Amino acid sequence: MKPLLPAARRAATLIFVLGALPAFAQSGRVTTSFDPGWRFLKADAKGAELPAFSDAAWKTVAVPHDWSIEGPYDKTNPSGRGGGYLPAGVSWYRKQFTLPAGDAQRSVRIEFDGVMANSDVWINGVHLGKRPYGYANFGYDLSRHLKFGKGALNVIAVRTDTALQPASRYYTGAGIYRHVKLVSTAPVHFGAGGVFVTTPTAAADRATLRLQADVINESKAAGEFILRTTILDPSGKAIKTIETRQSVAAGQSAKLEQTGEVGAPQRWSPSQPMLYRAVSVLRSGATVLDEQTSTFGIREARFDADTGFWLNGVNMKIKGVCLHHDAGALGAAVPLDAWQRRFELLREAGVNAIRTSHNQVAAEFLDLADRMGFLVMDETFDTWNEAKPNGEQGYNLNFSKWWDTDTRAMVLRDRNHPSIILYSVGNEIHDSLNNPEGFKKYKQQQDLVHELDPTRPVTMALFRPALSKVYENGFADTMDIVGQNYREAELVAAHIAKPARKVIGTENNHAVAGWVAMRDNAFFAGQFIWVGFDYLGEAEWPAISYDQGLFDRAGNWKPRGMQRQSWWSDKPVVHIVRKQDNGGVGGWVNDWTPADFGTYDDAKVEVYSNAEEVELFLNGESLGVKKKPKNDTPRGWDVTFAKGKLRAVGRNGGKEVAVEELVTAGPPARLVLASSRPALSPNFDDAAFVTASVVDANGILNPNASNAITFSVAGPGALAAVDNGDNNSHASYQSSQCIAANGKCLAVVKASAAGGAITLKASVPGLPDTSISIATQAAEAR
Repeated sequence: MKPLLPAARRAATLIFVLGALPAFAQSGRVTTSFDPGWRFLKADAKGAELPAFSDAAWKTVAVPHDWSIEGPYDKTNPSGRGGGYLPAGVSWYRKQFTLPAGDAQRSVRIEFDGVMANSDVWINGVHLGKRPYGYANFGYDLSRHLKFGKGALNVIAVRTDTALQPASRYYTGAGIYRHVKLVSTAPVHFGAGGVFVTTPTAAADRATLRLQADVINESKAAGEFILRTTILDPSGKAIKTIETRQSVAAGQSAKLEQTGEVGAPQRWSPSQPMLYRAVSVLRSGATVLDEQTSTFGIREARFDADTGFWLNGVNMKIKGVCLHHDAGALGAAVPLDAWQRRFELLREAGVNAIRTSHNQVAAEFLDLADRMGFLVMDETFDTWNEAKPNGEQGYNLNFSKWWDTDTRAMVLRDRNHPSIILYSVGNEIHDSLNNPEGFKKYKQQQDLVHELDPTRPVTMALFRPALSKVYENGFADTMDIVGQNYREAELVAAHIAKPARKVIGTENNHAVAGWVAMRDNAFFAGQFIWVGFDYLGEAEWPAISYDQGLFDRAGNWKPRGMQRQSWWSDKPVVHIVRKQDNGGVGGWVNDWTPADFGTYDDAKVEVYSNAEEVELFLNGESLGVKKKPKNDTPRGWDVTFAKGKLRAVGRNGGKEVAVEELVTAGPPARLVLASSRPALSPNFDDAAFVTASVVDANGILNPNASNAITFSVAGPGALAAVDNGDNNSHASYQSSQCIAANGKCLAVVKASAAGGAITLKASVPGLPDTSISIATQAAEAR
């Protein structure tokens, strides 16, 4: 897998030069990663916020760091079915740092991309604030409490608390699980809104640009400031420069606006995700005060009540999946390579959109969606004031006080992403939508989103609308887009009853009826399948993860993913599946190696394909040709099992377009290792996903193999996690051993330094050892 190019910084760059600044003050914006070098304690500690507190016995970690994923699994853990039976509780992080004397005249902030949860932050013993929502990005101004100069130590302390359980219907993680950075600017700098870039017109021959920069003057003097923005096209070529001047009084803020045009724009789309950059520099005279680079896309997106979704003048279906924020064995601290691997698999399945269920995702997740061309429904909350029926006490305890702050933080951070086409402010909300108070809560959130980003519509995921009467009481008609979970026939009926309604399926199951409802109704803009990947939590013991994904936790294809590919992919597809149990009572599997060879004779076989016709062969003998059903149901055969080769051939117009063969595997003979990456650099976002497959003497995967595979690493790297995707496995992800499930295990390898190669060795008793080499290279920004 070739790494994607590093993402440019998300916010636009503005540079101000303020003549009143002292001559020794550093100019511009300085952003420093604050990820390494934290001291960590998985317990509460009285007085740990105080600078003099001794943390010498604490463990040293780098963040992002999710301590909950370390386990162990236990049915009695209070996180329960929602949290996946993993540990919860209080933890502490502390870090010492120094700052140069010249920074004493600057504004210094610490910015957290996400801390799970109920975080309290102190600097040098001074409490800066509390943030309950574990998914929110937030920051604090440290300037008034810092010490500057050589030898002057500062201590930042963070307490996290997930002890109140059960707190969620799905795994949250615990600790400082996303990136942290220190940002130093001049007293005149960009505010939280940064630079907002919109394209009011995005035609094929001409696009108009509108930039709005939030500027804060925290100095003691008024000044006239210069905002100079250079537009770079997708190749990096400067194509336009815009300059404006505006006075800002001391202690005040202002919005600086700029406009421009781009001729013959390279428009962003899923097939061609072209990205522009606005490099904005804020100056006072010749002095640079602040600078940011905003990545954006030029595209025209709209929803139509009659014809659904349009992008750049092309009518298209939104073929989406819902994703939770964990990555299986890696928990909530997810390297970017994990998302890239998952996005590539989803694209292969025909997916073009993602719902961030049910919370704000990491910023780099959206950067990746921009670069890879995925449409995004950006979601805020799973609950408002009312808890879910299972009684989890999560965001509902904080909604009234924090919804405005948390929504504001998400939209201000995310609004430049061309991938985002729709905001959602709730999922299956159980607050009454049947009275004025319910109307008011939704309208307040929708109005705030429109205020911060007037370019995108707002929805929410309605649940059982027939019970809340949202189609009869007028609530649905306050929504920009009517979003509904499941019950596709009801959503179709709601549109037919009022054809002015724009509708989308915000959460849908794997049944063919749901797909056909979208396929056959032009007004049905799209749908988001529950779910793209199996996720931790929402499971009944002994299960520890929800298993309805198109792919399992380890990234292995599941039959429902193959079926979805046959409906959604633009390329010819053919997949063979059989019932696991003799007589057809078990689940579907994609192999021809039943565990019960001696008694397995009546094989129920189905083929998922978008080809006009499919012919099935067993050991070279045709079992018949079947045409594509209009309702997209699978084509089925009753087959008398025989060892050998089962082959399906898909044809269009009589021409062979797709083939799949399943071969009966012999006993395990060796291991095969395959890596997602040939090289790694020693940064958090790089990770190699190595699949270990147990194969027979002919290299055929044995799906019944359950060998214990032991991994070891030599060279500048480490084994970060192992997983087999088994929904009932309670094994540690940090172990060096993994029991094969369906003949496979996954090992995640990370580099610790550059120079030399990492060697991953895999061993199974009775089989020859095997290894794979992964090169290392210098770290680069992602």
